[in-house]
Amino acid sequence: MHLSLYRKFRPQSFEEMVRQEHVVTVLKNQIETGTVGHAYLFCGPRGTGKTSVARIFARAVNCEEPKNGSPCGVCPTCRALAQGSLDVAEIDAASNNGVAEMRDLREKVQYPPVTGKYKVYIVDEVHMLTDSAFNALLKTLEEPPAHAIFILATTEPHKIPATILSRCMRLDFKLLPEEDLENHLKRILKEIGREYEEEAVSAIARAGAGSDRDMLSIAEMCLAYGEKLTYEGVTAVLGAADFNETAALCEAVISLDMPAAIERTESILSAGKSVGVLCRDLLEMLNRVAIAKTCRTAEKLLSLPKTQFARVREIAQKADGRAILRATEILARTETDLRLVSSPRICLETAIMKISVPAADDSVDALTVRLNALEQRLKEGNFVSAPAPVPAASPAQPSAPAVPAKTVPEEPQSAPDEYEFPMEEPVFEEAFFPDAPARTAPVKEPIKEPVKEPPKPVEKPAEKPQTAPISGLSAEIVYGKFMRLLRKTSKNGVLFTMCMDLEAKFEGDTLVLYTDSETVARSLSKEDHTAVMSEVFSQLGVSSFAVKLKGAAKKGENPLDQFKKDFGDYPVEIK
Repeated sequence: MHLSLYRKFRPQSFEEMVRQEHVVTVLKNQIETGTVGHAYLFCGPRGTGKTSVARIFARAVNCEEPKNGSPCGVCPTCRALAQGSLDVAEIDAASNNGVAEMRDLREKVQYPPVTGKYKVYIVDEVHMLTDSAFNALLKTLEEPPAHAIFILATTEPHKIPATILSRCMRLDFKLLPEEDLENHLKRILKEIGREYEEEAVSAIARAGAGSDRDMLSIAEMCLAYGEKLTYEGVTAVLGAADFNETAALCEAVISLDMPAAIERTESILSAGKSVGVLCRDLLEMLNRVAIAKTCRTAEKLLSLPKTQFARVREIAQKADGRAILRATEILARTETDLRLVSSPRICLETAIMKISVPAADDSVDALTVRLNALEQRLKEGNFVSAPAPVPAASPAQPSAPAVPAKTVPEEPQSAPDEYEFPMEEPVFEEAFFPDAPARTAPVKEPIKEPVKEPPKPVEKPAEKPQTAPISGLSAEIVYGKFMRLLRKTSKNGVLFTMCMDLEAKFEGDTLVLYTDSETVARSLSKEDHTAVMSEVFSQLGVSSFAVKLKGAAKKGENPLDQFKKDFGDYPVEIK
């Protein structure tokens, strides 16, 4: 009969165990010194060796001549226990979780062992017992016969009553490192005579997620896929999307190319890939890119084929660290949401759109991503020529050109050798927000000749800054002049970004800037930001300005007066 790998290669001694040294050392010392306890609680994730250690320990305490705490395997007792004996009983608490089963156990435990010194009861998944069953086991567990040892195994120790926990010696099993899983799998593959690729073994160990049994189950499926264990075969068995497609999708998402990202997503999902699997694969690819960008030993940590690692490193070199972090956080939340939504595909595509269009997100992370993208354009020299200068309007007779509402107007240029750069890619806002104000300068033909950095303006302390009169100009035009002057004079990119979405209105002689974000309003009210804005407004002739939050109650407004005004037809009694 065929045996699964995890059954065929189950450890038979403490030396064959994969890690868990802290547990093995305690048990071996107790056996050698003769201080074996009466009740143990083995806790830990699935597939980490709890039942295997319990079986080895049950044979070791009964062995006539244990070797370094492990059963010898040759004495009559070891041979009898290997063939099956009443002295070692395994109970599945998931199917024997009632009071009747625990009462039966309490009666049988009184009988002495048949072949060895101890009767060992291994209760697997003990957290599945009912409260009444725990109460029935409690007294026996507290004062068992001298020949009885209880080993309780569970993956959820928090479900076990405190009265049971206090009567057991608790030993916690840990997840196994990938390196140890890889070495264990290689030993098994060599023993059965199967060829393998190093990358395939690493992929299986990574898919095992710290569980030796899960890793061997995956390996058995992959071995059935072909004669040789290959990375492509492992990827096909695990149902993951094609590496190149996932890498292209990851690159489009990080580079904020929303059309390409949606196109790649539709292509992968149309091929039959699950939405949850694609989300998981994209998260894993983002993790690889982050490791390749930050770790010097990334190639060793990732254990990818050379061509694939070269592709990951190429994406990492072009990517911004903040963009990677923001994309990972959004997809991690989406992975949780996919379990609850009725349309997983729409949920995933919405998340990808949100990552690819930071202009639609007013969070601090999104603003930082946009600012980093802007700095990258500056480094790459992605400039466009400025529009031709136009005559300045006379102070007495202002003749501002007609512009749409909330549009940043063109300001007269003082010199033809100054250049502008677009703050955002207009395709995203035009596609999703057609009514949004235009915040970018019109794109001209790129300059053919190399562009030199504009000379820094020479400060002339003897001259006072010229002030532009605001009489006759609308609040939108004054606000547009302020934005253009702020971009030229201020080096604070965060301040400029926060001022981009404000709504300007005149209230008397005060220019009021309204915002929907409480965070932006609070930040712009800080002393350092207010000082910069005041200096720029003074050059435009604006002596008084304020930043307010939309919908906020006016200062001094009495809520009771407003209540009386709204409900004037009803008598109001104040107590």
